Amino acid sequence: MARAPLRSFGAAVRSFGKAVGRRGTAARALLRRPDRPGAPGQPARRPLRRAPERHAGVLPELARERRARPWLRALGLTAVTVLGAWLGLLTVGNVHKPVGPMDTTMTLRPSIEGGTRINVAPLGALELESHTAPLRLDVDVTRLDPERVGFLVDRPETIDGLQDRVTADVESGTRDLAVRSSLAVVLGATTLGLAVYRRPRRALAAGGLALALLAASAGTAAATWNPKAVLEPKFSGLLAGAPSLVGNARSIASDFDVYQKELARLVTNVTKLYNAVSTLPTYAPDPSTIRVLHVSDLHLNPASWSIIESLVDQYEIDVVIDSGDTMDHGTAAENSFLDPAAELGAPFVWVRGNHDSLTTQQYLREMDNVHVLDNGEPVDVAGLRIAGMGDPQFTPDRSVIAAGDPAERASGRALAEILRLHAEAGRPADIAVAHNPVLAEEIDGAVPLALAGHTHNRKQHDLPRGTRLMVEGSTGGDGLRAVEGEAPADVQASVLYLNQDTRRLQAWDEITLGGLGLTSAEVRRHYVDDPLAEPSDAPSAQPSPTGSAPSGTATPEDPPSPPAREPASTATPN
Repeated sequence: MARAPLRSFGAAVRSFGKAVGRRGTAARALLRRPDRPGAPGQPARRPLRRAPERHAGVLPELARERRARPWLRALGLTAVTVLGAWLGLLTVGNVHKPVGPMDTTMTLRPSIEGGTRINVAPLGALELESHTAPLRLDVDVTRLDPERVGFLVDRPETIDGLQDRVTADVESGTRDLAVRSSLAVVLGATTLGLAVYRRPRRALAAGGLALALLAASAGTAAATWNPKAVLEPKFSGLLAGAPSLVGNARSIASDFDVYQKELARLVTNVTKLYNAVSTLPTYAPDPSTIRVLHVSDLHLNPASWSIIESLVDQYEIDVVIDSGDTMDHGTAAENSFLDPAAELGAPFVWVRGNHDSLTTQQYLREMDNVHVLDNGEPVDVAGLRIAGMGDPQFTPDRSVIAAGDPAERASGRALAEILRLHAEAGRPADIAVAHNPVLAEEIDGAVPLALAGHTHNRKQHDLPRGTRLMVEGSTGGDGLRAVEGEAPADVQASVLYLNQDTRRLQAWDEITLGGLGLTSAEVRRHYVDDPLAEPSDAPSAQPSPTGSAPSGTATPEDPPSPPAREPASTATPN
């Protein structure tokens, strides 16, 4: 009896559920209709909209992505702007500007630390901590203008105003560079923005942002400008030796008035030096002699080539012998200094010094009219057989400890043995060439005449077994080192006269030109029979052989017939 009421209650619940289901179906059908007319006099009702349940969990991520997109767009626009501005600077953002006697190219470059870099090819570069900004100023010195340099040489008094002209040129170049760089960054950023976005508005935004970044960088550079940076430059390349050669930059900057006067004097004296060479005494040619010009230790002095060429022309030289140290560091960057050797008007015979590298030697081997001596292999030039041995040491290489005189003597003994073998084979050498006199002393008796350099101190003496050793001074006037001493070093060379039949030395002329600041040109004639002083360990700026006859004066003894020449003289041009 109790089950009957329960069945009745369940039936009632099921009936109610079915009724609710029918009501829900009708409601859903009503919602799917686009419009449902209302009661008379009432507006039609819009269907209710519900957010689809299947997207309920995705909406927060979409919202976050939409909030992040502006930052991504800004980052992309900045990257396009910076890249386009950099490409614009590389393409058209440079200015070619004369600064004093130099032609330069000025360029702005992106940089983390900023500063200024001055490139002087092929010598190297110097860097100035002039400012701190994301831009670096590069100044490339492309060349020296011959006309402007010639004007300074011809009129040294114009150097007084050189500082003002250089300052004005730099200021003008900086203004032109600022304008050109602004146009370059705007053009580069706009062009790249148009290529990437294909929307003019975005491209113009990139150009404007580039200009704003350039202005901000310029403002930072101006705020951090350090005018004292020129007093403490950082040198690289061959210019790394500049502080020890030209003095402290701080003293030059603080005493610029004194410096420019010295510079004017330097230019004037170089001109007088050339004039002194051109007025050296000349001699009547004698076909019975072979004329050899012995030079040594040029050490990168560019004036040396003009001096050698002038001597070759005036003395009608048959062959030039260079006993080494033509270079200073032996780097490939210095090789262009050697180019005049092929155009001196006479064959050029060269032996490696301790400042010349194998790179230097190979460069000379490939040049016309140049003969490189090494390993005792003789060459036949101008009727003479000449042999030599390159210096076994390369002292600019600080990674190698110098072997000193023992290495020189070992190489000398090897050269002596080779010379004796050639003599036994019927091919004796007339002249042997080495750079270091210590090496040359080991070939005593193997050859009648030995030439050397290295000491920057001219001297001659006869070795015990009969070889005459002639050590030449510096034809480069000590090169760039000439500015280090209190007194300028002389420029020295010698002309040797050899008999054409016997190929033996008859006489020689010692030619001495005043160094920088001096204008003298002295020629001293010596004959082979003049007694020579024994070598001395005492230093001497310019030793004179005992009993030498200055200015062509004959000695009491009757010497062999010297070359037919006009008497030599001491010349001091005005």
